[in-house]
Amino acid sequence: MPAVRPLSGARIDLESGPYRASVASIGASLRVLQHDGRDLVVPYGVDEQRPAYRGATLAPWPNRVTDGRYVFGGETAQLPLTEPERGNALHGLVAWLDFEVAERTVDRVALRATVESQAGYPHRLELTVEYRLDDAGLHQSVTALNTGDDPAPFGTGPHPYLVAGPGTVDDWTLELPASEVLTVTPERLIPIGLSDVAVEDGGAFDFRSPRLIADTFIDHAFTSLTRDAEGVATVTVTSPAGTGVAMTFGPECRWVQVHTADASARSGLAVEPMTCPPDAFNSGLDLIVLAPGASATASWSIAAL
Repeated sequence: MPAVRPLSGARIDLESGPYRASVASIGASLRVLQHDGRDLVVPYGVDEQRPAYRGATLAPWPNRVTDGRYVFGGETAQLPLTEPERGNALHGLVAWLDFEVAERTVDRVALRATVESQAGYPHRLELTVEYRLDDAGLHQSVTALNTGDDPAPFGTGPHPYLVAGPGTVDDWTLELPASEVLTVTPERLIPIGLSDVAVEDGGAFDFRSPRLIADTFIDHAFTSLTRDAEGVATVTVTSPAGTGVAMTFGPECRWVQVHTADASARSGLAVEPMTCPPDAFNSGLDLIVLAPGASATASWSIAAL
């Protein structure tokens, strides 16, 4: 009998020094990331259907499109409502695409898939997702090439759930160098407007100085990020045991979504650098518009502390 294919798709294992990673071809998803055997992200099994969007690549938009409806190029488009309980189109079109392996070495893989023109997104994109390990950690990049005949709206980001060490999100300390938070409606998480983190909800979202997350609920996008001289922003999560994990991203990601994973017993902290905010297909804020033949790349890294 032929071998039964794992539910997560093709398994691609990478290694470099103390780092080990496993990538699943469905959704070009980060399934496992470890440093000296310690999990840096919440993993899932090779023969397990990926839980929700854990570790998935998000494109051609991250986060939500309100009502799945937007206007682009003077035409109204209606996307499938993939978050039916809130009436939104969530996290793009590639989370369940099976990417093909284009290139592979012991410490690097490039995966490729095509977003075909379809209802709600009448554009064609070629996506290349690269994962690479070295002594500094895991580096991921997403490149979109517009292979169609018309301009295409685009945004991207990842969806890892970071693990600082023993315990849960409540036990960990977060440093998030963002001075503004995007407020949202409580039921549908529809964007309302930007607010100063020092003011919103009594400063509950102000983690510019490291502090314990405790029982704070977070499912918000943040911006106005403090960056180093190269334009890199860093989000860190640390545990009382002294272990931790850092996520870094460049100026192409002006936003980062943070979520305390309450539906998963707060077992990891979702940290999602994004090229645009939620509902950018409607607001146009930081939305990338790819001309025919044009491409755009975004990247981010995860490292042990």
